[in-house]
Amino acid sequence: MGRLVFDGVTKRFGDVVAVDHLDLDVADGELLVLLGPSGCGKTTALRMVAGLEALDEGTIAIDGQVVNDVEPKDRDIAMVFQTYALYPHLTVARNIEFPLRQRGLDREERGRRVREVAVTLGLEPYLNRKPGQLSGGQRQRVALARAIVRQPQAFLMDEPLSNLDAALRVQTRADIVALQDRLGTTTLYVTHDQVEAMTMGDRIAVLSAGVLQQVAPPQDLYDRPGNTFVAGFLGSPGMNLMGGALVEDQAGATARVSGGSVPLTADRAALARAAGSLTVGVRPEALALDPAGTLEASVVIVEALGAEAHVICKLPDGTRLVVRQEAGRHRPQLGEAVRVAVEASGVHLFGAADGRRLEAAA
Repeated sequence: MGRLVFDGVTKRFGDVVAVDHLDLDVADGELLVLLGPSGCGKTTALRMVAGLEALDEGTIAIDGQVVNDVEPKDRDIAMVFQTYALYPHLTVARNIEFPLRQRGLDREERGRRVREVAVTLGLEPYLNRKPGQLSGGQRQRVALARAIVRQPQAFLMDEPLSNLDAALRVQTRADIVALQDRLGTTTLYVTHDQVEAMTMGDRIAVLSAGVLQQVAPPQDLYDRPGNTFVAGFLGSPGMNLMGGALVEDQAGATARVSGGSVPLTADRAALARAAGSLTVGVRPEALALDPAGTLEASVVIVEALGAEAHVICKLPDGTRLVVRQEAGRHRPQLGEAVRVAVEASGVHLFGAADGRRLEAAA
């Protein structure tokens, strides 16, 4: 009942195209994450669904109804902001029931719904408190409760966890996923945080400069990024990208890159042969510091993260290379010359000219 469809949606601010011919279909009951860097158009897309920004081209439909000219209050959606947007002079209970008052529901029905959502989100002890008496995590739950109590066709969430500390973000994103799964309400969730996107979304839509780059389930995006932007943006840290050229000899096929070579499997060699110039991509976990490695690099910095470390190296041409190391491995010194081994099965190839993933013809 809450399917959300963007069809050729474009939004301009003067000469700036904030959203460029966006085609996107959010299934009924799906939690879809709009992911991208600041200024990529994701919040603008969300605001157009809410009716807070007018479209310049295209249509947006909710449950089969085009809503371009429908007033925000009549769109049957609920929005959750990163700033909570609570009324400081009202109690938690009154904040939650506010949209029900706006819709003219009677007192008994309002009270029933407020109690239900308070139980769902663990807010019962705080119903008589004011927002100023709550922690950031509790305020965010009140904002969620106010959205949920309306029982809308769709939730729109604009970076709702940005103001929370790390521990609260982990807990609250788990709460949101569990809640959305239980309610089954279509949810469009905006974030620039790759971890949030990977852990929360049924699918992720990646935007860059207003243009949709790829839409897929989180693991598919990680395993098969459609272009170099998605490859470099998704993941923490993102994929290592190096300019390369195919070399074939009696020993086999490799991609020549700065500082050495990257091994290629037979299928990847065939793709490289057809493409010509290449961009070679390798995730940090497919690299290892190894005296027998085929790449020469120097260590720039080592980021120790407890269970693992990120060894950031530099190739001779200045290209940065991140190697993920497990705990207990020898940590190199800054400036140390190292050799890096590449797992052939972890190599991704992209066209150097357009950045698109190289794929075998279907």
